[in-house]
Amino acid sequence: MEEYRTEEEQVEALRRWWQENGRSIIAAVIIALVGSFAWQTWQSRQEDRQAEASTVYQAMLQAIGANNASMNSQAGVNLAEQLKQHFDGTVYAQFAALHLAALAVNRGALSEAEDELRWVLGKAEKGSDAEQIAQLRLARVLAASGDTGQALAILEDAAPGPYGASYAAARGDILQSIGRVDEARDAYLQAFAQAGGNQQGLNVSVLQQKLQSLTPVPVRELDATISMQSDEPEQARAITEPVETLEQ
Repeated sequence: MEEYRTEEEQVEALRRWWQENGRSIIAAVIIALVGSFAWQTWQSRQEDRQAEASTVYQAMLQAIGANNASMNSQAGVNLAEQLKQHFDGTVYAQFAALHLAALAVNRGALSEAEDELRWVLGKAEKGSDAEQIAQLRLARVLAASGDTGQALAILEDAAPGPYGASYAAARGDILQSIGRVDEARDAYLQAFAQAGGNQQGLNVSVLQQKLQSLTPVPVRELDATISMQSDEPEQARAITEPVETLEQ
């Protein structure tokens, strides 16, 4: 800022600057305040919606039986549909749809289960648990419906993360069902190699039996194969020990 010889000149310069810029400064402050208030209001509403959705979800679990998806309670179904309709942007709605898909599978309504799972995939965040679970279950539903090609494509294209072993096991089941035994065995071996970490929804004991039924080689050779498939030697040893027990 240029220097002024007198205080009056400085005051006059400030007055002119305010006349030129004052309105824009006031407008900017008002916009910032309104934006901040709107953001806080929106955030508060989102938190309220999440809390309300959580309450409805807990009621749904109690109605259908949190540990027994075969209990096709109409009250639970209605609550699940309410979550999908009024809270579709929440993860609670996505898991409600997963429950509805499980109920549909138990009734043999595979097309209905497929619709529910595809709804989840249309809402779930990329890479989220809901998306990965829905993809895994959709592959099994499609395979059960006879569309093994699309089922395998889903399992191949997905990025399973902590569900890697479950994805490989599902791929093995589908390959075995269509007679591609060698590929099924490789998929089961891959599942074993990944099963030592935090893998979700995998029954390792059942997987061992499936692999053993497809493996005509001695146990020691099977152990060596599994060890080569795994990046973690200690993990591989822990995996192969139960296979030896089954042989006995």
